Amino acid sequence: MKFDLFTAKAPPLFGLDISSSSVKMLELADNGKGSYRVERYAIEPLPRDCVVDGNINNLEAVTDAVKRAHARMGTRTRHVAMAVPSGAVISKKIIVPAALREEELEVQVESEANQYIPFALEEVNLDFQILGPSPDNPEEQEVLIAATRKEKVEDRVAVADSAGLKPLVMDVESFAQQSALSFVVQGLPGGGKDQNVAVVDVGANVMNVSVLRNEQSVYTREQAFGGNQLTQDIVNRYGMTPDEAENAKRTGALPDDFDTEVMKPFMENLSMEVQRALQFFFTSTQYHAVDHILLAGGSAVIPGLDEVVHTRTQVPTSVANPFALMQTSPKVQLKRLMADAPSLIVACGLAMRRFDPQ
Repeated sequence: MKFDLFTAKAPPLFGLDISSSSVKMLELADNGKGSYRVERYAIEPLPRDCVVDGNINNLEAVTDAVKRAHARMGTRTRHVAMAVPSGAVISKKIIVPAALREEELEVQVESEANQYIPFALEEVNLDFQILGPSPDNPEEQEVLIAATRKEKVEDRVAVADSAGLKPLVMDVESFAQQSALSFVVQGLPGGGKDQNVAVVDVGANVMNVSVLRNEQSVYTREQAFGGNQLTQDIVNRYGMTPDEAENAKRTGALPDDFDTEVMKPFMENLSMEVQRALQFFFTSTQYHAVDHILLAGGSAVIPGLDEVVHTRTQVPTSVANPFALMQTSPKVQLKRLMADAPSLIVACGLAMRRFDPQ
């Protein structure tokens, strides 16, 4: 059975991103001339350990958060695009003859998938997307295969179903992120053409680093460092419980020495992790430079973080905001959207699936 990892369907839909710390929903509308308008969005925090390493451990709590977010967002739309974590997906580019018919292509994809996927094919959801002609031979084409264990898809479908939503598209988080970031990269000098753009996505537990070049990912790496490290630092410094620390982080109710004693060292550590990630990129690829760093994820909004990373790496650094050139509906608070933007990137990429060519 193929679950739809790529193909879009006709009805309006919104993006639903389930991360380890929160549920994020975003709905876009067509603003004409290839531009979008942010109609509405909602972010609902998740209790600790509901989602760990992309695995939904507490279906009921996640479903409740999805229901609350949907009610707050106030949309009639019930169709959603969701994503499985990039780490749960095996993807591989293959080259096939350009003249293959659809049925022949499916057979070829299955036979190639058998070689790369360490599970029986009946245990996985498999899909493919034709990327275009092979750069080396016009009689061949590049095809991207993506496969994930069925339970990763089924858990997310179960959450949507339980919340009264209808999942139409199942994407991959890294692909959704790339779609949303295409707006940001176009705004870089020279439209980002022929440049290495490092995307540093700082989640709750993990920092994902991917390097994009001409809208293709040329490198990815995960490092065990995230926003929860800051929560732990607050716990250690001030004797709070993890929940109290998380709440203090959100509301800003922290002691006077917080900036110098906790936040500054955390930002320095984060910038060192970014520098390490870039070193790994240089030693494992043919590239020796990065032209720009984009910060994404919940921690990206820490004031001054972009400057700290820039100072450490000597690479121009900015906070990724896919909404900078979009219109917003009157229902959306612009200031809040700009603050939330780095953590809404996957949700934005998923919401864009509404406009895929049919």
